[in-house]
Formats: sequence, C-alpha cells, structure tokens
Amino acid sequence: MKFTRKKLSLCLSLLGVSGLACNSTAVGASYQEGRDFKPFLWPSQPPADCPFEPSKDIVGVAFTGVHSDYHVADTWYPSWASDGNLYSPWTDGSAPRADGTRENSNSGVGPDATTGQAVLIGDDPLNLKIVSLGLFKGDASPYRGRYPCGSLVHNGVWYYGTYCLAPDGLVRYGDQAFNWPWLGPCVGFRTSTDFGKTWTDTPHTPAKPLFGETGMWGYPVKIGSPHFVDFGRNMEHSPDGKAYLVAHGAPAPDPKPRFGNLSWISGDQIYLLRVTPSIENINDASKYEFFAGRDGEGRPIWTRDFAKIRPLIDWNNNCGCVTVTYNAPLKRYLMCVTDGWPTCAKMNSYILEANEVTGPWRLVTYMKDFGEQGYFLNIPTKFISPDGRTAWLCYSGNFAKDWRGEVMQEKPPGSHYGLVLQQIRLLDDTTRRKYLEQP
Repeated sequence: MKFTRKKLSLCLSLLGVSGLACNSTAVGASYQEGRDFKPFLWPSQPPADCPFEPSKDIVGVAFTGVHSDYHVADTWYPSWASDGNLYSPWTDGSAPRADGTRENSNSGVGPDATTGQAVLIGDDPLNLKIVSLGLFKGDASPYRGRYPCGSLVHNGVWYYGTYCLAPDGLVRYGDQAFNWPWLGPCVGFRTSTDFGKTWTDTPHTPAKPLFGETGMWGYPVKIGSPHFVDFGRNMEHSPDGKAYLVAHGAPAPDPKPRFGNLSWISGDQIYLLRVTPSIENINDASKYEFFAGRDGEGRPIWTRDFAKIRPLIDWNNNCGCVTVTYNAPLKRYLMCVTDGWPTCAKMNSYILEANEVTGPWRLVTYMKDFGEQGYFLNIPTKFISPDGRTAWLCYSGNFAKDWRGEVMQEKPPGSHYGLVLQQIRLLDDTTRRKYLEQP
C-alpha cells in the first residue's frame, strides 16, 4: 500500500437482494481442509528481543488450506452492521458495482484523491457478493496521499476515517531527500446514515486534523491510521458501549532510528483510544479518552489530555498497521500487527491475545515473511466459529510483486492483491500437536 500503488436497508432492491439474514450461518459451515493447499502450522519465529510472553491458551495458528479468491482493490476493514451485512472501505484498484461494471479509485493521490466504500453481502466467506457503493473525494493537500482507516457501522451510522501519507514534496534524511510514504495524521471521520448512499464530510482537513498532529517532513504522529476494535455485530460486545480504536505511531526522538521508520505499514508503538460513538462526538477530540499507562496497582489510566497519551505496546522498529478483534466465544482480544518496513519488500506479521483490550498482551504467533507481502490484517467477527477456534484472516497481499528483482511469492497460497480471506484455526496444545504430527 504505498501511496502510488494500484495499490440498509441500502436500496437493496437495486442490488437484487432481499431477505438478508442478520446472523451468520457460514461460521458453522464445514469446509474441506486442504481444498486449496495442504493444511499447515505457521512456524512462529519471533526476534530475540520480542517483549511478549507466549500465550498459554492460543499457542499457534494453522492455515486449513481454504481461502477466497476476490480480485478487487485493497484496504478492506469489514464492520458487521445490525442488518447482517459487512461494510468496508476500499481503495487503490477497482470493485464491482451493482450493475456488473467496475468502480475504479485513483490511488488516493493529490487534490482529487478518492476513497471507496462497499457492502459485502452474504454469510459464506467464500461466496460474498461485493458491491461498490461509490467513491468519495477528499483533498490530500498538503500531503500527497489520503487513504481509508477506521471504519465502523453502529446503530445505523457509518463512521469512515481517512489518513494522509507523505508531504507533497521530499522527506529529508541527512543530506539526502526522498519521496517516501511517511505516515501523516488521521484527518477525521465522515458519516453516513443511509449505509453509504450519502455522506457528511468531516469538518477537519489534512492541514487541521482531528487530533492536531502533523506528519509533515517526517515528524512522527501517534494516531495516524486508527482502526476500530471489532466488537461484533453492531458493536454488541463492547464492554462499556464505547468504540475503541488502535493506531500505530513512533516517539520523538527515536531511540533506534531507521530511515522511513514510520510509514503506513511500519512504526515503533501501538496506541489505544476510545469514544462514545455519535455523529456529534466522532469529530470532537475533547470527547476522546486516551490510554495513558497504568497506575501503581497496574490498573489502566485514561485521560482526555492528548499530551499524556502513552503506548499500549512499545516495540521499537517492530510495530506497524494494527487491528483488534474481540473473540467472544474465547473471551479473548486478538491483535494483528504488521511491520512492513521498508514498505515494498517482505513483511512480518504477528498475532497477540489478551483478556482485556488494555492488555497485558501475549504472543500467539510471529509470522515471518507472511504473504510474503501481506498487509492490513484483521479478523472479522462475523466469521468466527461458535467455539471461537476457527476464524478467517482478512488481508491483502503482494502489491509490489517484484521488489528490486525479488519476486514475492504467495505464502500462504492465495495471498494475492485484493481481498483475501484465509481460514485459520487458533490452536490449543492438543490441536497444535496434531498439526505437528501430521505427515
């Protein structure tokens, strides 16, 4: 996802859809293991400085050999609405319209930057009807690119965030200057009350964003590309009725600097914030609370003072794009993090679990070279099985297939550019041994 990449009641009658179920039936469906490739346990290979204790309850991730084949755009973050549908942003590519033609985005670049929105209809992750709901124009100036981030549909309101990449010019590093997809700020959230047919734009601009941060000339932000925690259909499992968001950022000064460290897919830290979702609150920074560390007894501290924000996770040069899902059957939060530095090569992703969204977080698996260039990982709650052990990993893959002569492989198979859904199993000790023992 570099910034130049190719990278409802919703008038359902126009889509030829009626009688949509409000509950997923596919989560209990049976898919034959090995349909597309031989099932395998992904080997966990964390770096030596990994700060997380290993999980004792979810001890590995197996890929069952079953995956989707949706050749569309990227940047899919599905939100499960009360009408039973999934609603998602998308950009950098194309998505099908209701009439069978294709909608094309313009890569989110410049004053005419556009971002798309779509509905994903159906209960079978392998047979979803994807319908583009159009494009929305949003000037990226004074940055070069503008892209989708946090997306939530709650009580009939769709909240759709965008963020910026790179100044409209060069990033300077010592005596050199580069065009680089440096992470800019979260601009704010546009809203829709008719499932994406019409929109009210955010009152904020890239120059005056929601949280007042700037990414100009490589200055690091903390809330650049936030994503809503997935609490299930219509946010039904929120612990307090609030919407929570996670975002990746970096400190200043950086204790271990690397060129282009904070990008759309790389950084140093993960941050947590929350807000009571409403049209009035979503673009008002004073309505947000920020995780500010822990008190002397280990309890989480929340503050409305942005200057007091503290990282939820601090792993320098090993953080990046982040999402969190609440797995209700297991009563566990699952966090997906990708460190994709330097943004066009192979990417490393890891999955963490915790009892509370504030942690402590434990390592499930560290997937070196996942994809081999897999990004925007998330686990949609709609497709989590009743026992919580089977789920579908959503991501996009391999937008830069040939990086300096190194051709990216589909690892696991099916990791192509577009919307990828891979069936996975979250293993306990017993099931992990079975995967290890299989020939």
